[in-house]
Amino acid sequence: MKGLILSGGKGTRLRPLTHTSAKQLVPVANRPVLFYGIKAMVDAGIEDLGIVVGETHEEIRAAVGDGSKFGCRVTYIMQPDPLGLAHAVKISQDFLKDDPFVMYLGDNLLAHGISSLVTEFRLLQPTAQILLAHVPNPSHFGVAELVGGKVVRLEEKPKQPRSDLALVGVYMFTSPIFEAVNAIKPSGRGELEITDAIQYLIDKGFTVSPHIVSGWWKDTGKIEDMLEANRLILDTLTRRIEGEVRGKSQIDGKVVVEAGAVIEDSVVRGPVIIGAGAKIIRAYVGPFTSIDAGVTIQDSEIEHSIVLGGSEVLDIKTRVEDSLIGRNCRIHRQPIMPRALRFMIGDNSDVGVQ
Repeated sequence: MKGLILSGGKGTRLRPLTHTSAKQLVPVANRPVLFYGIKAMVDAGIEDLGIVVGETHEEIRAAVGDGSKFGCRVTYIMQPDPLGLAHAVKISQDFLKDDPFVMYLGDNLLAHGISSLVTEFRLLQPTAQILLAHVPNPSHFGVAELVGGKVVRLEEKPKQPRSDLALVGVYMFTSPIFEAVNAIKPSGRGELEITDAIQYLIDKGFTVSPHIVSGWWKDTGKIEDMLEANRLILDTLTRRIEGEVRGKSQIDGKVVVEAGAVIEDSVVRGPVIIGAGAKIIRAYVGPFTSIDAGVTIQDSEIEHSIVLGGSEVLDIKTRVEDSLIGRNCRIHRQPIMPRALRFMIGDNSDVGVQ
């Protein structure tokens, strides 16, 4: 079995951060989202992976390499324009050949990985298996309608959904999917929709099995989902203090302090991860916060946030929360105090607060 990870797309919902970084490489708990998908594949015994890339291909190639550090082999498949998930399958046929495969959207996270789902797929041997989850806003997703436990209809972002079962960004296919992706036409938005391809399989009498996932699932395409995924993963941490803790510092709960980090005269309340070389000085870092490598938090308070590498938060007297701060940013106080702060800023920013 092979794996196909989709890592193209422009990441418009995470701009301005994704003007300078691939959305799949934005870290959750100090680890790029894409790496979680690769690990899920390898943990399921899938070691031959194709990664579909677009305009951010150089950055993704630099981060992933040949896959050896993950225990897999990686082949890169170029998709110059984001023409749909079914189009990504279509252009990957030379790599996939006739092998069954798992398709995984590179900005998705699943609580329990995919090992049990791959085992189920191998045992049942359907033509395709789709993962579904109950969601409160199904019109934002591809939606499945089930009758008697069987998939009878799929719709992409319907205005009037027939169910609350959304397609999770993981699919399992056998070779008839290539017949489907070559038969369908572009949708109204100009894309080859994977929902149309799966509907083609259903209409032609092929077996499409549903699997409703247990545990959480997150599409990390928006800041709210990034922060929620960060919260969920941080909550699984095991306490580990490898950096220096100095002065009157207090470390409570599930906290990871990587080697080379320094915490001085500060309070850190987990779940929190603090990356290598970070400095927390006379500061408060509250629950569900990821502080990446080389970050400085000084004379400030922050919680429920993600701060990317090399950034600084200095002398901010109002607590920073619910924020996603890019790489090499500088947030510092100016004389007039604001009432509240909430940030989503891109890389290499310098924010003066009044």
